[in-house]
Amino acid sequence: MKVFDWKTRGLPAPELETLTLGNLKKAPGSAHRGKRKGRGISAGQGKSCGFGDRGQKSRSGSPTRPGFEGGQIPLYRRLPKFVGRPTGPGHSKKLYEIVKISSLNKMTEGSEVDYAALLEARAVSKSKYSICKVVGGPEKLSVKGLTVKAHAFTASARDEIEQQGGNCVVLSRTTHKPLGVEEAPAEEAASTEES
Repeated sequence: MKVFDWKTRGLPAPELETLTLGNLKKAPGSAHRGKRKGRGISAGQGKSCGFGDRGQKSRSGSPTRPGFEGGQIPLYRRLPKFVGRPTGPGHSKKLYEIVKISSLNKMTEGSEVDYAALLEARAVSKSKYSICKVVGGPEKLSVKGLTVKAHAFTASARDEIEQQGGNCVVLSRTTHKPLGVEEAPAEEAASTEES
């Protein structure tokens, strides 16, 4: 029985700079031949191929579905489900730090406002979330000409800011830069290459 790949065993590994898809090799002993089942009882995986003699699990086809526990309440039904917490793949929930529009009243007119500026003015407290959302409230906005930077705005908050002559700048949730600014350097580089 060939335990190791003796043709590659003992040879030095190639230099990293010279590695290509053409000279990649398997590690010694990592390549295993597939098991030949049902080819005689002397091989150890003969007659019943390791599935036993009788019973549901010895029959052809899938005997039970994944997660089936014989009729008792399975694990995925025993565990508690929490409202508002997404479960399973493909589910995601965006958690924002809420910034009420009344907290913008502490800023000076015509200033540029983001969460760091609000924190410095002690209009908000320290947040455990990396993204923030500006929402409306019972107290109206009285400061004019604000440029507010946040990751999301409610429709009512956006209307109030724009009615006071302000501007809403939506930030990217990953780069925390204004949306559309990330693509600008790439477009400039492409235009310089063309010229």
